Order: sequence, then C-alpha cells, then structure tokens
Amino acid sequence: MSPQSLAPETDTTGSLYTTETVPTHRRREYWREALARTFGAVDMGVPDEVESGTIRTSLLGPVQAVTVDGDPQRARRTRRLIAGSDNDDYVVVKLLSRGVARIAQDDRESYVRPGQLFVYDMARPVELTLPERFRTKSLVLPREVLGLNESELRRITACPLGADSALGELLTPLLSRLVDTAGTYPQRTGELIARNVVDLVQTLAEERLGRAGADTPDAARMSLVRIRAYIDRHLADPELTPDHIARAHHISVRYLHKLFELEDITVSRWIQQRRLEQCRRDLTRRETASLTVAAVAHRWGFASASHFSRVFRAAYGVSPVEWRHSSARSLA
Repeated sequence: MSPQSLAPETDTTGSLYTTETVPTHRRREYWREALARTFGAVDMGVPDEVESGTIRTSLLGPVQAVTVDGDPQRARRTRRLIAGSDNDDYVVVKLLSRGVARIAQDDRESYVRPGQLFVYDMARPVELTLPERFRTKSLVLPREVLGLNESELRRITACPLGADSALGELLTPLLSRLVDTAGTYPQRTGELIARNVVDLVQTLAEERLGRAGADTPDAARMSLVRIRAYIDRHLADPELTPDHIARAHHISVRYLHKLFELEDITVSRWIQQRRLEQCRRDLTRRETASLTVAAVAHRWGFASASHFSRVFRAAYGVSPVEWRHSSARSLA
C-alpha cells in the first residue's frame, strides 16, 4: 500500500486512521500498516477480513495519546524488527477499555481485564494478543520521560499495574479521560496534564517496585503532582498562598516548602510563574483582546497591575503591552 493511500485524516487536534472509507479487500493491509505506523514496526496477525477499525492520535508535548478500536489481532515485535526500527526508545502505557488481552515480554506473560493498565517497552521483543473486539487507550512516550532505569522497567513490563491499588483506581479514569480529550486542550495545558498523568504512572510503577513509602522521595513526588494540579486549578484566586495550600492538603507550610525544594523553586515563585504563563497566553489570544492588561492580570490572581507589569518584564524582557502588540503584529 502506498504512503499516500495510508495518509491519515488530520486536523489541529490530531490524526485519524479508519477503515471506514477503505475498500473491503484492502482493509487488512491498511489496518496492519496503520498500527505499525502508530506503535512501531510489528509483525501483525489479523483476520483475513477486517470489518472495521479506527486509530485516533493526539500529541501532548513529547507524549502521544492513542485510542484504538479494532477487531481481534496479534502483534509481535521481534528482534529483527527492532533492529530495523528508529522508534525503539519508546514505552507504551496501555489501558484496556474493552475486550481481553494477553501481553508477553521479558519472560513474563499476563492476562489483562478491562480497566487494567500495563506497560511494554518497544526496545525489546513483545507480543500482544487481543482475541476479541477491543478498545485500548495508550500513552506512547520516550522512555526517559517515565524516569525508570533499564532494570526497573524490565520489572514492571507485561503485568497489570495498580489493580489493587488506591493510586491505580485514581489513575485509570484519569488516563482514560486524558486520552479521550487530548485533542481539546491548548498546547501548554495538554502538556501539563500529560506530565501530571505520567508522574502518577511513574509513582504507580515505583509502588509496584516496592520503593514508595510515607517519607520517600517517591511519595514526595506524588504529593507534588497533587499540589501542582491544585495550584493550577486555583491560580485565579488572589488568596492562593503557601498557607492556603498547606491547609488544603493537611500538611505544614514547612513541609510544603521542603517539597518544592525538589523542584529547585519556592512555592510562591512557582505560583507566580504559572500565573505569568497564563497571562502571557491570554495577551496573545484574540478571544481576550478586549480585556485590558490589568483585567488579564486580575483574571489570573495578580492583585496589583503595576506589580504584574514589573514581574512580567523581569520574566520576559518586555512589558505586557509590548508583548501584546508584538504578538498582534505577528498574527496580522
């Protein structure tokens, strides 16, 4: 099948492969190639007649969100295919939403039920069998983003994660929702949410590895994920202070500051940085062009317009007005 005939439908939110518009006698070949293009070179075993299938993808920074609806199939990634591939530095975090699955990697084999998460590494041989019609939701991410070394990654592949974990119960619907809505977010927002979800996947993996504990760096990282998300939800509140955040999370202000030392930044500076990012975005958007600079500042929690102008210039080297004018010229 020629590359032109496999070109996906694309728009600003992502890409779509679908067999719906493909002649019946060409669907099997089309489907095999579409899956290989999405997840890397694989030896596909699919029925002689593929009735229907769709693959939807959206980018969230370095992470690709993928939903696949398809007929029964088997995918094998062999050493030969890995050697000839240029995308073996990726890890797939997959949620089985419908159907059943068997995953085999690193001398381990597991059966997966709907609602369970599992991970596999594209750098090593893997086999995934889906014996009935299925739906999967996946995050395909560079292996360094997950933050696990080679030995740790080998210990969590091809086994359900978080099946009996409170964190797993939290993560599963969150990942599902992220993949479903990936194409609807502004770029920065989508990247931020994806980063938080990947942080939770990492924490879940570390829980599986038995490293997480009440006073460990891993538990601190999980707390930071929750607190950063809380800050983003309350940026517009001028009362968003370290005291307020600490009370909301039932921790001391001292411990809150200790957590942010892991980010090499203070809590207040983090809040200010996130507010500035949102203001800078709004100052370039046509939808908010009617708002004054002071209104944009107040919208994101700055109590003083003059203070906002000073910190904006310090951060970006131009005043808010200059930034808005330069952005308007570039869009003209």
